[in-house]
Amino acid sequence: MSDASFNASQAYEDEASFGDYFALLKPRVMSLVVFTALVGLVAAPVSVNPFVAFCAILFIAIGGGASGALNMWWDADIDAIMKRTKKRPIPAGKVGSEEAMQIGLALSAMSCVMLALATNIFAGLFLAFTIFFYVVVYTMWLKRLTPQNIVIGGAAGAFPPVIGWIAATGSMDVEPWLMFALTFMWTPPHFWALALFMRSDYDDAGVPMLTVTHGRRATRTHILVYTALLALFAVGAAFSDIGGPIYLTVAVVLNALFLRGAWKITRRDEDASEADNFKVERSFFKLSLLYLFLHFGAVLIEAVLKPFGLGGW
Repeated sequence: MSDASFNASQAYEDEASFGDYFALLKPRVMSLVVFTALVGLVAAPVSVNPFVAFCAILFIAIGGGASGALNMWWDADIDAIMKRTKKRPIPAGKVGSEEAMQIGLALSAMSCVMLALATNIFAGLFLAFTIFFYVVVYTMWLKRLTPQNIVIGGAAGAFPPVIGWIAATGSMDVEPWLMFALTFMWTPPHFWALALFMRSDYDDAGVPMLTVTHGRRATRTHILVYTALLALFAVGAAFSDIGGPIYLTVAVVLNALFLRGAWKITRRDEDASEADNFKVERSFFKLSLLYLFLHFGAVLIEAVLKPFGLGGW
């Protein structure tokens, strides 16, 4: 592991339960992976057998969970320091570090092979690349090296709709990369907003988040810039084959609200109390969760309605 000071072989405080092993897979992150991959699969311009579609989403979900387990294995030392993560299975002594690594590796191999068998080899290979990118490029390399960690590393979380599309079609097109861009550009303002009111965690753990290396003022400026760029991608996607009037309406409303929230963060009163300012940042963070779900939900609705002549342009 990355920090020898963390005792990877710590004894269990209690016998691990099913819930502890499930938590190891980062179920909240997995739910986002499942949903965006499903949208990518349904939005693809081909008909997919329901059973094949179910298997594809299942194995993509398992691959996402495997990434989470390997992330927790490598980051167990800093997870034990940060308030937000110290109750995770490994630092809490519920699951052993080596056991988490073995589970992550086994699930990674299984998910990639089974996705390739259920759909096509290209999808299995792309899932393997996504796991590698998240675990090696982001977790092991970028996260503790650069304040741009979440920008570059955010690509891993943006790949699932592309995997879903490839699982359905066996090929790449422009449309899944528009969904990729939506998630990729959303990730920095989402996590930087979290970092603004959780900065002490990253300070204590020595993680070079932008709030730590450049300060809060610079972070708020970055949030506004990325939110403006995100709005261009999000609204522009409405005029592609995955868009339509429903998506356009959702995108215009949500991006107006998101830009307003980013502007309020940028213009926050430095003389106001931390509690008042944190309310603004926390509100923006909560909106960011709704933002991505509703955008992909709109893409899904357009795709479902399209065969009936109701979705799309």
